[in-house]
Amino acid sequence: MQFSTLDDIRGFCRDLPQGDEASAAAATQRQQNLTKPPGSLGRLEEVAIWLARWQRRELPRLDQVTIAVFAGNHGIAERGVSAYPSEVTAQMVANFAAGGAAINQIAGLAGAELRVEPLELARPTRDFTTGPAMDAADFLVALDTGWRTVPEQCDLLVVGEMGIANTTVAATLCAALMGGRGVRWAGRGTGVDDAGLIRKRTTIDAALKVHRGVNDDPLVTAMSLGGRELAAIAGAVLAARARCIPVLLDGFVATAAVLPLARLAPDSLAHCRAGHVSAELGHRELLRELELAPLLDLNMRLGEGSGAGVAILLLRAALACHGGMATFAEAGVSGAG
Repeated sequence: MQFSTLDDIRGFCRDLPQGDEASAAAATQRQQNLTKPPGSLGRLEEVAIWLARWQRRELPRLDQVTIAVFAGNHGIAERGVSAYPSEVTAQMVANFAAGGAAINQIAGLAGAELRVEPLELARPTRDFTTGPAMDAADFLVALDTGWRTVPEQCDLLVVGEMGIANTTVAATLCAALMGGRGVRWAGRGTGVDDAGLIRKRTTIDAALKVHRGVNDDPLVTAMSLGGRELAAIAGAVLAARARCIPVLLDGFVATAAVLPLARLAPDSLAHCRAGHVSAELGHRELLRELELAPLLDLNMRLGEGSGAGVAILLLRAALACHGGMATFAEAGVSGAG
């Protein structure tokens, strides 16, 4: 196991690997010399430079792209906070394996390998309105699963999730670490009705009362109020940082999963970009807090890495221009005076 204790994670986050500023500077200079007015490709230029910094090369590439989807079940599902029963998590994992989900189609189109990791679906986390969702051992095993899912060689990692009731978990983490009650953070998730939304908010508020003493420690908060798939996402993001792999975060749940890391170290998400902003209540505010500007805004709320998966296509467009366009000198075009 990469991390044997919570202190091991804290220690890692105190000395994070950094991107290569020389590669970023070379990519920036290249953008200035391409046959276009400087800055005219907007955020396509910015993400090309970001990829250069973390891939440590002037001309980044997307030959090996991995989408990692982590699946977990939650004890609070029994409180009626989702429109679907918990068995849907395992059924959707089977659908991923059969190639029948949205993320299968998007991964194929984007040229990405899809890795799906179910985490003890037959043993949901505990109902966090009565005690911690996980103990330290559960949390560390899940985080280690995420770490081990990331390939040693990878040009880009996309992280996503599947888990009935996990928008309630994400909202509770946000409330604990950013303030507010259920009404601020709880959206309709899979499509709960008004009564279901009230149950979500009530569940969140109950959990906040039970765990009010843990909010000063982001990792204990993640252990007490999170889920195995969220812990695995955090582990995958840490592994990507260790290997200088850039990361696209998917929606509300995937972003909430890394909020504890941002609370541990301000620059812990420097290698991450938000693939999109979802329609789920709270995601836009969470991204604003983390200073992550989403690449896409398509009113999506599916999860399973789908929004960030679509954003891979945008990154491919950025790199096609960055690497394929001619410079002013190569094209014999006069630059700006």
